[in-house]
Amino acid sequence: MMKKREPKDLEANFFSLLSQRWALLTVAEGEGCNPMTVSWGGVGILWNKPVATVYVRPQRYTRGLIDGEQYFSLTFLPEEKHQVAVFCGAKSGREVNKVKECGLTVLRDEPAPYFAEGELTLICRKLYQQDLAGDCFVDGELEEKNYPGKDYHRMYVGEIVAVLEKEKG
Repeated sequence: MMKKREPKDLEANFFSLLSQRWALLTVAEGEGCNPMTVSWGGVGILWNKPVATVYVRPQRYTRGLIDGEQYFSLTFLPEEKHQVAVFCGAKSGREVNKVKECGLTVLRDEPAPYFAEGELTLICRKLYQQDLAGDCFVDGELEEKNYPGKDYHRMYVGEIVAVLEKEKG
């Protein structure tokens, strides 16, 4: 059972969640949905709102989906489900139904689909999007290392409109 919480009451360490556990960025796709693994992002306050920021490369299938939707979710799975995140990061929604292949249970009681298997889910309303630009890098090594093909991520900032946490016990 998932319990709604206020963003300000979260005790999660998003540094370790994103870098080690990763998240499933999920966007509606008609009646279905497509999860994509993300490990770059952040959570904080911007424009006096609780927000989550994620980054998606132009060649990712999810990019076209998130551009056309107002809401997205970030679901953090328990450690024992890490292989699901690995699979969803390695496979494209153009070629495979990741939800079916991973046996995920889609929930649709919020504005964006998310997964019952998650320990923590952030439901986000898109506020802002912008492509990263090569000429904006102050540290040129970052661009060289991360963008040799000049395929810059698009940044999405979403207001966290719901926090869902699996009840313990």
